[in-house]
Amino acid sequence: MRTILRLTTFLLIIMPFNNGFAQSPKVFTKADTLRGTITPERSWWDVQRYELAIKPDYNDKSISGSNQIVYKVVGANNGKTRMQIDLQEPLIIDSILYNGKLKLKFEHTGSVWYAHVPAQKISATNNVNIFYHGKVHQAKRAPWDGGFIFTADSLGRPWMTVACQGLGASVWYPNKDHQSDEPNLGASLTMTIPDTLVAVGNGRLVFKKTNNDGTATYKYNVVNPISNYCIIPYIGKYVNFKEKYAGEKGALDLNYWVLDYNYPKAKTYMPDQVHKMLKSFEYWFGPYPFYEDGYQLIDASHTGMEHQSAVSYGNWYKFGYRGRDMSGDGWGLKWDFIIIHESGHEWFGNNITTNDLADMWVHEGFTNYSETLFVDYIFGNKAGNEYNFGIRKGIRNDIPIIPPYGVNAQGSGDMYPKGGNMLHSIRHGLNNDELFRAILRGLNKTFYHQTVNTKQIENYVSKQAGFNYDKVFDQYLRTIQIPTLEYYLKNGKVFYRYTNCVKGFNLPLTLTKKGTKSIKVIPTENWQEIALGNGQDALFTKQAIEFMYYLNVEKVN
Repeated sequence: MRTILRLTTFLLIIMPFNNGFAQSPKVFTKADTLRGTITPERSWWDVQRYELAIKPDYNDKSISGSNQIVYKVVGANNGKTRMQIDLQEPLIIDSILYNGKLKLKFEHTGSVWYAHVPAQKISATNNVNIFYHGKVHQAKRAPWDGGFIFTADSLGRPWMTVACQGLGASVWYPNKDHQSDEPNLGASLTMTIPDTLVAVGNGRLVFKKTNNDGTATYKYNVVNPISNYCIIPYIGKYVNFKEKYAGEKGALDLNYWVLDYNYPKAKTYMPDQVHKMLKSFEYWFGPYPFYEDGYQLIDASHTGMEHQSAVSYGNWYKFGYRGRDMSGDGWGLKWDFIIIHESGHEWFGNNITTNDLADMWVHEGFTNYSETLFVDYIFGNKAGNEYNFGIRKGIRNDIPIIPPYGVNAQGSGDMYPKGGNMLHSIRHGLNNDELFRAILRGLNKTFYHQTVNTKQIENYVSKQAGFNYDKVFDQYLRTIQIPTLEYYLKNGKVFYRYTNCVKGFNLPLTLTKKGTKSIKVIPTENWQEIALGNGQDALFTKQAIEFMYYLNVEKVN
């Protein structure tokens, strides 16, 4: 339970207890609420398409540009004629044009701008073209803090891009900055840059033209829905090589954009990892979700991001995470972490996107688990189990994975390894990889190109598995407790129960060992017992159970 105290200038959301565990109070500002809530000024219109055009100034660290937002009127505004546009300071809106004709009045409070629009009929499609300019917020430690990135390559030449997940795309262009509203009909990005550089964007190149003023203009286009934070420019001394991959839905266009001096190593390194990624992920998750826009892997100055159809790559052409093993058991050094992880987001994060940032575990938990599934597919089941167990050391259990809704809040970083370990535990409890794979593929088919909330995902898993996992999700996503399995052996039976858990926690356990008949139990908070067959007592060991499930295990007297 949480207490919400509404004041005139800010929201104070206090979560005093979470099943016995205290959580530090957090103050959310009015700006957080305006950003994270579907306000009345947002609710009446649905984004259909973004037509974005920018001209970055590398020396001045500024940008100028416009964004034409095509939208559909989906609700009456009850006489209100305001439209909320998000654009973060210090950028400034210069003018707003309605349907190419009417110049609109507007005002702003901080990073929220309100355009005064005419009355509009429900189901009508209209547009506003927003012209803006100014100094742009720069990332200090991309991609973790976010912003526009003005840097240089190793030869001192200009290199520019953006990373803005969480912080929001409104840090560099005006839009409806809420995860729930993706442009249904895709987006275009037009970039005017020095003609000595090359610009790359999401999807496919529409045109390139050389201007007569030392600049060149590139236009890229995506036809699929896309999260606003995934629309990203890449500007630098890029060269390109391409190929076609024979995937589940036919020939998939693969484009690799790398700095010119990286070309020799990239030519052999990148395709090998991308082919293995696609082979394993199309097996587990279904067809790559954006065949129409193709797949691109692009050199970036930061570590990497899941920009839809234009994945950022900054892993230094090294296996592991820039040469480090995230699992500590050796398996993490046999593949490129960034190529695999960030590409996994094409299915979870880009294909299936959450309505609220609070449900980001759907992006990160499943994509973290995609690493385990990749290792499993390429190196074998034993390797996958060892990798998953190894990354568990990164779980902190500091705060719950799911934070408050409606304030653009992000939960614990445990959404990565704890989310992945929760899914691994569910998979082992099922003990049916054919069914588990069908659930993963079904998620991507059922929620194809949709925005969702966590309950939709949780309910789908439970329904398809034929078991109610509500309390399992509650345990791992909404508390910081590690459940404990207590057990003891007596008179040919095993007695078992869960403690340190939410009421009703019931994660099924299937215990297996070569040469021994497997056993399945569904512990609860109450002591249960089951008779053991020949040698089955050996299945109940702390090390074996903890290796397969994210639990503490205690043998009691």
